[in-house]
Amino acid sequence: MAEKQYDVVIIGGGPGGYIAAIRAGQLGLKTLVIEKDKLGGICLNWGCIPTKALLKNAELYNLLRHADEFGFSFDNLKGDFSKAVKRSRDIAGRSSKGIEFLFKKNKVDYLTGTAKIVSRGVVEVTQAGKADKINAKHIIVATGARPKTFPSIKIDGKQVITSSEAMVLNAAPKSMVIIGAGAIGVEFAYFYNAYGTKVTIVEMMSSLLPIEDREVTKTLGRVFAKDGIEVLTETKVEGVSTGKEVTVSVSNKDGKKELKADIALVAIGVQGNIENLGLEALGVKTDRSFIKVDKFYKTNVDGIYAIGDVNGPPWLAHVASAEGVACVEKIAGKNPHPIDYDNIPGCTYCQPQVASVGLTEEKAREKGYELKIGRFPFRSHGKALAINEPEGFVKLIFDAKYGELLGAHIIGSEATEMIAELVVARTLETTREQIIRTIHAHPTLTEGIGEAALDAYGEALNI
Repeated sequence: MAEKQYDVVIIGGGPGGYIAAIRAGQLGLKTLVIEKDKLGGICLNWGCIPTKALLKNAELYNLLRHADEFGFSFDNLKGDFSKAVKRSRDIAGRSSKGIEFLFKKNKVDYLTGTAKIVSRGVVEVTQAGKADKINAKHIIVATGARPKTFPSIKIDGKQVITSSEAMVLNAAPKSMVIIGAGAIGVEFAYFYNAYGTKVTIVEMMSSLLPIEDREVTKTLGRVFAKDGIEVLTETKVEGVSTGKEVTVSVSNKDGKKELKADIALVAIGVQGNIENLGLEALGVKTDRSFIKVDKFYKTNVDGIYAIGDVNGPPWLAHVASAEGVACVEKIAGKNPHPIDYDNIPGCTYCQPQVASVGLTEEKAREKGYELKIGRFPFRSHGKALAINEPEGFVKLIFDAKYGELLGAHIIGSEATEMIAELVVARTLETTREQIIRTIHAHPTLTEGIGEAALDAYGEALNI
């Protein structure tokens, strides 16, 4: 057992917990992380990192199918699904071990076990059936979230699955119904479609990626349709039954129908992991399955904090990490700035990728802004044509009165990399004038950002 007195004990070793621990170590706080499974949490082991490995496989497989466009030819192209899954799992394993090195470097202790807060300042850790108590001045709950399901739908892990099972199937099924068109549903739709699965997406809202700008989602829907992915929006799931096949009963404006497939993937969101932590007995306030916190992640009980997915949306790894740093710096007596939740980048890693920050056009109009909107299509972009990635565009939304960048939306092959420039721009309160005066290297995809800013005021040079 590690030392039993700590400045900070963190329950959960995901991207919120392990980053908070490293920052605490840097600040000289004696820190312990308790993780019941593998360091890195869902993100490194079952989410962000291994899914991106799978998606890269899908992207490469699709590229090889169009090799003739680049002057290459070959016979008998085959995609080994099991090797794609193995590569993904190997990468997850290496990432998790990397955290152990970072903990040693920053003098952070960690234990593998289950944790429960038994009283203020005391955490009970159970390892191999043996319980021990650890004292802590500050306790941070970073237990994350898990896939949410419908109460009426039984997840059997075989015919009806969540994202966890979707990452480790033995083979690509012939057909799949994906319930939910958020980032998780859309990414798995792209991946399985690339490996030959007939994919149907069912979404209750009016578009794919419902929180994204409508122009972007319409473009993604068109690309998916061209690739053979069926999308049913404004469609409600009435029930799921299993047998020789899985049957998903749905209804929409056209009536009711049954969708049959080998597998149904439920991807409708997440719920917080707040059970069996001792929170209720201590009087820690929760809202549904999420812990309520203030702007520096303190709960209503002194000495107890909550960061990341367990405190509610946005459910993003980079938000969890940022919250962990802010929380620990506040504990250490620093003066951190509260996180600006209006300036959080959102990324979806299908192809074409989708990335955004700030307001959508719809939200900006609802808020009463007079807008100047600029767009630059990749089909008019020399670099995009050179790399054979003409799908998509950059869309920038400015306040007409002051030139403030209200929102930025990109759909294209490298959208998730390009968005960083626009997040920095909004952090610095950059105006349209400053963006167009910033020289973008030629030829790069980011030239589209400058061109979109010009287009907002009718000054585009390349369209």
